[in-house]
Amino acid sequence: RFYKKAAAFVLRAVAKHTPELAQAVLACGGVDALVLCLEEFDPGVKEAAAWALNYIARHDAQLSQSVVDAGAVPLLVLCLLEPEMALKRIAASTLSDISKHSPELAQTVVDNGAIAHLAQMILSPDAKLKRQVFSALSQITKHSVSLAEMVIEAEVFPAAVACLKDPDEYVRKNVTTLMREVVKHTPELSQVIVNCGGMAAVIDFLGESSGNLRLPGIMMLGYVAAHSENLAMAVILSKGVPQLALCMSEEPEHHIKAAIAWSIGQIGHHSPEHAKAVATSNLLSKLLELYMEASSSEDLQAKSKKALKSILQKCTYLPGLEPLLYDVPSNILKHVVCQFSKVLPHDSKARRLFVTSGGLKKLQEIEAEPGSPLQDHINNINSCFPEEIVRCVSLPHTRMQQNKSF
Repeated sequence: RFYKKAAAFVLRAVAKHTPELAQAVLACGGVDALVLCLEEFDPGVKEAAAWALNYIARHDAQLSQSVVDAGAVPLLVLCLLEPEMALKRIAASTLSDISKHSPELAQTVVDNGAIAHLAQMILSPDAKLKRQVFSALSQITKHSVSLAEMVIEAEVFPAAVACLKDPDEYVRKNVTTLMREVVKHTPELSQVIVNCGGMAAVIDFLGESSGNLRLPGIMMLGYVAAHSENLAMAVILSKGVPQLALCMSEEPEHHIKAAIAWSIGQIGHHSPEHAKAVATSNLLSKLLELYMEASSSEDLQAKSKKALKSILQKCTYLPGLEPLLYDVPSNILKHVVCQFSKVLPHDSKARRLFVTSGGLKKLQEIEAEPGSPLQDHINNINSCFPEEIVRCVSLPHTRMQQNKSF
C-alpha cells in the first residue's frame, strides 16, 4: 500500500500541470490503475488515487470522460460514505471537477446517486468538506433546469441557507454560488430560493463580505430580478438596492463593479417603480460616472451604459433624473430629456420644480441638432411652459423668481 500511495502521488504530480501531461498518464494505463486503487481497503491508497484522478479530470471534458469511462464515479460516490474526512473531501472535490465540464458528465455523477450523499453532508462540522460539497452541488446545478430541480428535490434548501452564517468564508461563498446557479434557470426556481429566505440571507452576506466573495451574491440578485417584475420587487423590498449601492462604492475591482452594474440594470428596467428604487439610491449618477470614466474597463463601460439606458427608459422620478442633465453625452442625454417630456406635460408641481431648480434653464443651454429626437423632446418640454418663462430663463444671468400663479 505504501508503494501504491507513492505511485499515485507521482502520477498526480505529472498530471496536474497540463492536459497533455494528464493525457500521457491516461495513455500508459494510469487512469485504470488509479481506479483499481479506489477499490483498495486502505483509505490512504483510496485518497491518493482520488487526488490523482482529480488532477486528471479537472483539465477538460475529454479527460473527465476518460475517468468516467474507467469506472471511477460509483467508487468515488462510495468514498463519500467512508469515515475518513480527508477521503470524503477529495471524493467530493473530484466529483465536482468531473461535473463541471458538461451536462452529460454531471448527469453521470447524478445517476450514481451522488446528490443524496452530498446533501447529507451539508451540515457536517468540517468546513473543508462543506466547501467541496457545495462546489459539487453548484457544478451539477449549473447545467440545466432538470439537474437544478434534482438538487432542490434532495432538500438541500433551506438547510444550505443556514450555512451562510458559517465561520468559513469559502463555505459561504460556495453556498451563494449554488443559489446563483439555481436561480438563473427559471422564475419558479428563483421563487423557491426567495421563499426559503435565501435572498434575504445573501443580501446580509453581501454586507458582511468583500471582494470576490461578493461576486456570486451580486450576480444572484441580478438573475432573480431578471425573471419578472415581482421577483425584482422582492429584491427591492429585501433592501437589495442599497446593499448593491454600498458594494459599488466599496469595491475597487472593475469586474465586480461590472457585475453590480448588470444586476442594477436587471432590477431597474421593469417599471417606473423599479427605476425609482435605483434612482433614489443615487445609482444613476454612479452608472453614468462609470460609463464616462476613461479608466473603466471596456466591459464595465458597456454594462454601465446598457444598465443606465434600460433604467432611464422607465424612470419617471424627476429628482433622480435632473442631475443627469449636466455634463452628459448626447446619446444618454436624449433618454433623460425624453423622460422629462413624458412627465412634465401632466404634472404641474413637477413643472414648477423644474423651473426653480434650474432644470428649464439648463435645458435651453443644450445644443441639439435641429430635427433630431433630442430637439423634439426639448420643444415638447418648452411647449408646457408660457413663452415668457422660457425666454426669461434663456437670458444669461437672469434670476428667476418663483411665480406662485405658475
